[in-house]
Amino acid sequence: MAKNVASSIGTGLKPAVFIDSMQKNREAFLDYYTSFEWPSEDDRLFFESLKNRDDLRCLILAAEWCGDVVRNVPVVFRTLENSGIPLEVLVIEQHPDVMDQFLTMGGRAIPIVIFADTGGYVLGTWGPRPAHVQEAMTAFKTANPDREASDYQEKLQAAREEMGRRYGEGNGYQGTIVEELRSLLSSF
Repeated sequence: MAKNVASSIGTGLKPAVFIDSMQKNREAFLDYYTSFEWPSEDDRLFFESLKNRDDLRCLILAAEWCGDVVRNVPVVFRTLENSGIPLEVLVIEQHPDVMDQFLTMGGRAIPIVIFADTGGYVLGTWGPRPAHVQEAMTAFKTANPDREASDYQEKLQAAREEMGRRYGEGNGYQGTIVEELRSLLSSF
């Protein structure tokens, strides 16, 4: 059965309200937001061309305390801000029922960017991080299913360090997010 988020459309925060409400990580979030640069003029024009579509809605499951949200959501905001796609943030503590529909390998990982049609039917999702970064966490979880293992936390820390390495220095990863969002949006 197709997922439907119609009951959540209109219940989230607009991007500016989400940013203004941030008590944690606001400065880092704004740094990523203001330092965003389009990878190419072609990418910018693609997202701007979406203004001709009125059939899409976007919900982002997020929380201000999450490092991946702080790093990735500013890119999503900037990428979609001239697209004409209505965008809302669902703070996961206020929307656990929605979060539980979009688990990553059985867990709550954010951000999750949800694209739906005007009836709320989910067309596609992105997140919680660029695919090449997520690969490190997927490999860790596959190799370490026992959360009670004595070395679990040590291996988790190593996986987080590897994810940080894959994000790299600076904002180069942002182009990957633009590319992945463009590919997703081109599929429907």
